[in-house]
Amino acid sequence: MDIIELLKVMVEKRASDLHLRVPSPPVLRVDGELLPLNQPQATMEDIETAFDYITTPEQRNRFHLEKELDFAYSVPGLARFRVSVMRQRGTISLAFRLVPFKVFTIDELALPPITKDLIMKPRGLILVTGPTGSGKSTTMAAMINYLNEHLARNVITIEDPIEYLHPNLKCLIAQRDLGDDTKAFDIALIHALRHDPDVIVVGELRDFDTVQTAMRAAETGHLVMGTLHTTDAPQTVDRVIDIFPPNQQPQIRLQFSQVIVAVLSQTLLPRVTGRGRIAAFEIMTGNSAVKNLIREGKTFELHSVIQLSSAEGMQTLDQALVELVKKKIVTTEEAKMKSSHPDRLKKMLEYPQQVSAASAKR
Repeated sequence: MDIIELLKVMVEKRASDLHLRVPSPPVLRVDGELLPLNQPQATMEDIETAFDYITTPEQRNRFHLEKELDFAYSVPGLARFRVSVMRQRGTISLAFRLVPFKVFTIDELALPPITKDLIMKPRGLILVTGPTGSGKSTTMAAMINYLNEHLARNVITIEDPIEYLHPNLKCLIAQRDLGDDTKAFDIALIHALRHDPDVIVVGELRDFDTVQTAMRAAETGHLVMGTLHTTDAPQTVDRVIDIFPPNQQPQIRLQFSQVIVAVLSQTLLPRVTGRGRIAAFEIMTGNSAVKNLIREGKTFELHSVIQLSSAEGMQTLDQALVELVKKKIVTTEEAKMKSSHPDRLKKMLEYPQQVSAASAKR
């Protein structure tokens, strides 16, 4: 098993992921589907050889101690890869995520135009959410790339691991790798504040300390971007608030309502052409109605505000899915699979005016 040849095949076939696991042939994920390669089943020796080839002695020591490892691996002239290593049934399992050398632009990715305005904000909190593999890192990289081309800002990113590499164009950018450059998100975030940043990007808001520090940074005049594994705006708000002890939550609701700039919740769908995928976004921005509902703990009413605030760039996921179906970019079947309310989505496609009128009355 030649790991470099496998990575070349992965790039040639436009796969997002490569999985090496005993006892299975190499498996690619192409446009969301798992496709086994016509190759022999991997043995324990095959995968251990590949693991030794792509890791440093320090990385191998860390893996043997912690039983888990995440790092970035580059093949010059080919691509970068995010590698995740774990043990299963006494053997090593490797997963590679393709990270192109090129940072795609907002326009190339067909991201909502409002993302250009959001990344230019002087302060506040932007949350990019969605399940694993939904393209959150790619969206954030495109937004940072846009900022880098248009404004002079001091940007510090804290990533696990570093995926897209950003050159210094108009921005001064420092990228810190969890594990190699720093030990924890919350510690790195505290130290980032001492480096005169304008923008701080946190790979994942995964614990109390990181969320608390990120909120404080947004409150004190920095633009903070981070990700969460939530599926929509109301769930995102609840997740952030619920990280804190119950006695602190009223104060946190107030604080969160003051700093929130936007929640972008995304999911990926295969294009109707069969080649490539496109992201559908739910977009909630922090207007006065949204801030009031967050303060009052009425997150269950947020979707109604989002649905009725399209003039401000907001949209529900179902509204985004309807547009993609109407433009013949994705199929109705795929849209229904991604919707949390497939029956409502069907009505929106069949009777758009009636659904809009009913929403307005609510």
